[in-house]
Amino acid sequence: MSATPRELVLQALEFRNPERVPRDMWTLPVAHNEHPDEVKAIGDAHPGDIDAIPGHEPPSPLAEGDPHEEGISRDAWGCEFLNIQRGVHGEVKQPMVLDWETDVANIRFPHEWMQIDTDAVARACDATDRFTRAGCCPRPFERLQFLRGSSPLFMDLADPPAALLEFMRALHAFNCDVLETWAETPVDALTFMDDWGSQGALLISPAMWREYFRPMYADFVQIAHGAGKKLFMHSDGYIAEIYPDLVEIGIDALNSQIFCMGVEQLEPYAGKITFWGEIDRQHLLPNGTLEEIDAAVDSVAQNLWRDGGCIAQCEFGAGANPENVRRVFERWDSVAVTTAAE
Repeated sequence: MSATPRELVLQALEFRNPERVPRDMWTLPVAHNEHPDEVKAIGDAHPGDIDAIPGHEPPSPLAEGDPHEEGISRDAWGCEFLNIQRGVHGEVKQPMVLDWETDVANIRFPHEWMQIDTDAVARACDATDRFTRAGCCPRPFERLQFLRGSSPLFMDLADPPAALLEFMRALHAFNCDVLETWAETPVDALTFMDDWGSQGALLISPAMWREYFRPMYADFVQIAHGAGKKLFMHSDGYIAEIYPDLVEIGIDALNSQIFCMGVEQLEPYAGKITFWGEIDRQHLLPNGTLEEIDAAVDSVAQNLWRDGGCIAQCEFGAGANPENVRRVFERWDSVAVTTAAE
C-alpha cells in the first residue's frame, strides 16, 4: 500500500527512503491575484503533502486592514505596515519603539494567540492524511525589527541597553508560551521563522547571533521534540555561517535560499537536516528556461538527498513564471527518487 502524504513527509524527515519526494507549494496572494487558474491547475496536478492548520484565535484588538492590499495595515502588536504592491507584504515605516527605556511599556503582547480552538485544530488534523504544521510562527528577530526598525536594532544589539535585553527575555517567554500551547495539539510540527541573511552574508555577526538567538531557537527545538513533534524553520538570505548551529540544535526542516548560498556548499549537511526547498525564486522561477529548472532540481536532488532530507517546496510568488513553477514539481516527481537511488 502506498504511503499517505503524512507518512511520506515523516519518511523524508527521518531519512527512511520515501517512494517519492514530498511536495509543498507556497502560493502568495499575488499569485492568486495574477494567476488563479494556474495556481489551481498546478495544485490539482501536484497536490501538496503538508497542511498548515489554523488556530481560530480571537481577533486582535489592534489588528486592522489587509497587509496584502495597498495602503496601511496594523498587525496584532500594533505595528504599522505600508504596502505599495497588492499581493505582497509591506514594511514598517514608523517603528513603535524610539527608546527602549520609555517606549517598551507601550508594547502589547497578543496573548489571544494562546487562545486557540483546540477542538477545531484536532478536527482539522483528523480530517486530513497530510502532514500538519501549526498555524503559528514566532519570529523573534523580525519582531524586534518591526517594533524598533532594522538599522536602530542593529545598533542596539552592538551595545544592548538593559531594557532591550529585558524585553527580549519577555518576548522569548511569550514565544515559548505560544509554541507550548500548540505543542499540546495533534499537529505534526511546530514552525518559526526569521529572515537572517542579506544577499551575501548574515545580517549580524555569527557571534552575536549565537549569543542572543541560538539559545532561543534551542528552546524552540526542546519544546517541539519534548512533545514528539518536528520543528520547521524558515529564513531568507545567505545564512551559511549558522547552518552548522541549526543542525546542531536539532532543527528538523529548514526552508532557506539554498541557491543564494550555493547548493554544493550545503552538501556537508545532507543527511543531517531536511532541506525544505527551495528552488531559486530570484532568478530561475521568474526568468529561467525549462532546462534550467530541470538542472536546478537535479542539483538539489544529487547534492542534498540522502534517502530523504528534501521536500519539493517552491514559492509561487511575485514575478514567478507559472510554467516554471509547474516544471519544478514535474521534475521532482520524475527524477528525484531515481537520482537518490543511484
